[in-house]
Amino acid sequence: MRASQRLTALHGALLVIDVQEKLLAAVPEGDRVVANSVRLIEGARTLDIPIWATEQYPKGLGPVVPKIAELIPERPEKLAFHCCSIPRILEQLYGRHVRHVTLTGIEAHVCVAQTALELLDLGFRVQVAADAVASRNQMDWEFALRRLENAGATISTTEAVLFEWCETADRPEFKAISNLIKAGARPAPAAEAP
Repeated sequence: MRASQRLTALHGALLVIDVQEKLLAAVPEGDRVVANSVRLIEGARTLDIPIWATEQYPKGLGPVVPKIAELIPERPEKLAFHCCSIPRILEQLYGRHVRHVTLTGIEAHVCVAQTALELLDLGFRVQVAADAVASRNQMDWEFALRRLENAGATISTTEAVLFEWCETADRPEFKAISNLIKAGARPAPAAEAP
């Protein structure tokens, strides 16, 4: 797969990483992450893109927020920071012939970054929706995205991901995707993304 190749719905997947209540309480952009993650989940469902979500040590960090739990009832637990430590997720990525994975969640510089790096090492293309990931500290968010971009990940936005997944306005699902885009969310953080 070429680095310039568009990341359309075909052979794509969405992975929502650790959007848990206790973690979100410490993240200034938590509401934005939840809203944009939900938009991406709904877009992926509309376009029949496989979706997975994870929970990092839920006994200590609590469950995924209700909005996401309703949409993704099965969420494997993990103790390792990257999601590739969950054999079931890797088996499903390979079993469905996924070539590229879009990531959302928290924290950008820990679980999201480590998952992205593992996926890149395994040969997957990785896309990170910058406005659907966050960290407790703005600098951690910014440098995580820079590092991931330098490692070969595509840094994008929720709206760009939805349009790229959809590909064309004459697709039957376009109206639903367009409505998700119109619904919008709060703007991304003020710091410049990489």
